[in-house]
Amino acid sequence: MTAPTPRIAVIGAGVLGTATARALALRGAAVTLYESTGFAAGTTGTTFAWINSHAKTPISYHELNMAGVDEHHALREAGGPAPDWFFPSGNLEWAADDVGDARLAEALELLEGRNYPWRWLKPDRARELVPDLRIPDEVRRIAYFPEEGYVLPHPLVARLWGEARDHGAELRCPAEVTGIDERASDVRIELADGTSEAFDLVVSATGRWSERTAALTGVSLPMADPNAPGSATVGLLGYTSPTATRLDAVLTTPRLNVRPDGGGRLVVQGLDLDPDADPAAPPPVDGPHAAQLLDRLADLLHGTRGARLESFRVGQRALPADGLTVAGRLRPGGRVYALATHSGITLGPLLGRLAAHELLTGERDPLLADFAPDRLTGADPGSFGELERPRFAGQQ
Repeated sequence: MTAPTPRIAVIGAGVLGTATARALALRGAAVTLYESTGFAAGTTGTTFAWINSHAKTPISYHELNMAGVDEHHALREAGGPAPDWFFPSGNLEWAADDVGDARLAEALELLEGRNYPWRWLKPDRARELVPDLRIPDEVRRIAYFPEEGYVLPHPLVARLWGEARDHGAELRCPAEVTGIDERASDVRIELADGTSEAFDLVVSATGRWSERTAALTGVSLPMADPNAPGSATVGLLGYTSPTATRLDAVLTTPRLNVRPDGGGRLVVQGLDLDPDADPAAPPPVDGPHAAQLLDRLADLLHGTRGARLESFRVGQRALPADGLTVAGRLRPGGRVYALATHSGITLGPLLGRLAAHELLTGERDPLLADFAPDRLTGADPGSFGELERPRFAGQQ
């Protein structure tokens, strides 16, 4: 007798939700994706979107992110009818002074035994990779990570959801989930319009709203407050007008992080400005913070003088209370599976595939061993302390 097709609901149409919907649909599940607002409407749509694992700890988190980088390369190499979304063009990083250079060298030493490609470059070689790069005279060496890169989040989501839809996944949007009733035989999704639908399994992929979604099942899943001004969960991101600079790489420098955003536009980030980030009061595109970012950009890249910010956003990170990924069933043997992570862009395609495999086979991948929700569920949110705000490249 043929086993019945599993009916699975996925809540959230960001990178985690669409990746999971795709992976489940490719394996023959009947998938329904619920989204209250629109695709990439949360953190996925406001992120620096740098694919990397070069400064992530502990080792299990580093290895998970390494596998996430590999998953992007594999997905890209698989091809398919989608716009370009992943650009593995490398990352260049340097330090501002001897203290910073020693910190960077120490971090790189940790990578020696981790099979993570990197090498030192002299400034002239770095300028061959990025011809318009302006490097301070005091910088003598630059760390180069050739397999890192950046993602354009909306084209990535288009790729993931498009393939999910091609394989039968259905969309409910706008659809606000107000209840999750987990029962012995099924789990019922209840919506704000009063309707409901039963499934065999549910995946919560609601990003910074994960704590609220888990609470609908009666489980506490502590997350760092995504609305706290100046905290580890918030950061400023500037999106420039088209520029005339030649940049096809990620730059993580002492004063500015930069990546391309298509059409000559750039995304710029100054981590030292993040203490002023407040989701309730995004800074103006012509204010002092914007002026600082644009001055730094002109100092870093030829061809950017005169650029302006077309938008200035406050990114809100999805951070589980201990800063690490959540991937697993909210209750042992239960029907609701939770995904939440700070590294959503890097990990999205990988976590979607691993979650689908676990849900459909019952087999849990060893990469997820340290990231089950039960380390957090039921814990006192205040017991985790305040997460450190990112200060160096790789921490954000």
